[in-house]
Amino acid sequence: MPLASMYAMTAATAVPLPAPAWARRAAHAIAWCAVPSGLWRLAMASGVYVGYSDRVLHDVYAIPGWGAAYVVGLSAGCELAALFPLLLVSERWRPSRPRVLAGLAWTASAVLVLVAVWQVVVACTAHSHTYLAPGTVRVVWALAYGPLLAVPFLLTAVSWSYTRRTAGVS
Repeated sequence: MPLASMYAMTAATAVPLPAPAWARRAAHAIAWCAVPSGLWRLAMASGVYVGYSDRVLHDVYAIPGWGAAYVVGLSAGCELAALFPLLLVSERWRPSRPRVLAGLAWTASAVLVLVAVWQVVVACTAHSHTYLAPGTVRVVWALAYGPLLAVPFLLTAVSWSYTRRTAGVS
């Protein structure tokens, strides 16, 4: 059987419109929003003082030990996840099923909104303030994690843009 007959040739597929500039900027902003908290976690894993005593790092977070690997893995995973929106605005990569990617983007948006709300609740509870030292380190912590609160809204906007642009594409 000839190789050409093994693959079904279809009519020219519709190409989605390019992403608007605001959507590209929002997707890049998402990737940058994850950087400060990732650096904060990497500092924590490497033993730099980030507001936790040595006892708290050892007893609660298992650093040094497997906790350091967990924190580094969490930082890497968060940054990789933050790069996902760049796929939604890329003109170089065309998924074979854009509707599936749009559904995944909307699901990620919904999950991130819930996570953001949960993080605000955790940040406002007394338990979350028990381990972290008062003063400047809390300000640094807030500045490192604050940008993550913008991610759900930025991802929702990028997902909306992607869905609109690929609505007629099969």
